[in-house]
Amino acid sequence: MAASGGVDTAAARGNRLAKVITEVLSPAVVVLVLPLVVAWTATAHDPALTLLWGLEVALFSSVLPMVFIIRGARSGRWDTHHVRDREHRLVPLAVGLASTAVGIGILVLADAPRQVLALSVAMFATLAVCVAITQRWKVSLHAAVAGGAVAMVALLHGPWSLLLAALVALVCWSRVVLGDHTVAQVVVGALLGPLVGGLVFLAIT
Repeated sequence: MAASGGVDTAAARGNRLAKVITEVLSPAVVVLVLPLVVAWTATAHDPALTLLWGLEVALFSSVLPMVFIIRGARSGRWDTHHVRDREHRLVPLAVGLASTAVGIGILVLADAPRQVLALSVAMFATLAVCVAITQRWKVSLHAAVAGGAVAMVALLHGPWSLLLAALVALVCWSRVVLGDHTVAQVVVGALLGPLVGGLVFLAIT
């Protein structure tokens, strides 16, 4: 019984840790932080411009879509703010695409730094591919966003940034432990982010 209790306790701790990682490294959080990192580099470390451009991208690619998703979850349109059911993901993801597109338009009109614009376009491209795949299969958005973020930071700051891939592995682990994705779904997501987002970012910058 003691051994069984110990196993249960370890599993419960693993679940709690997975929930924390899923929230702390969620797409919404990553897309809040990443634009500030890119804008800091793109503006030659100008604090005011970093906030201006970073928060613009964060607003249209993270804050507004997340507000829509949370309101939908509270009204019962989908299960949680993670929208676990694949069948319910089309509408919130489409809203995310539309909001990001508006943000891109503003960046173009305002002559934003090229790297900031590249980031926003790269995130749009990654999300668009995820939307297409999600019509048939539940690819992990958590893994795709985390993987793409690491790829773009590495392109900006060099290969040492690839050490952040450990965080991508944690995200993948957490999604599988919580039963929200299979191993295949997180692996594909983790590869999709760099291959789509990273390549688009590189092509534009």
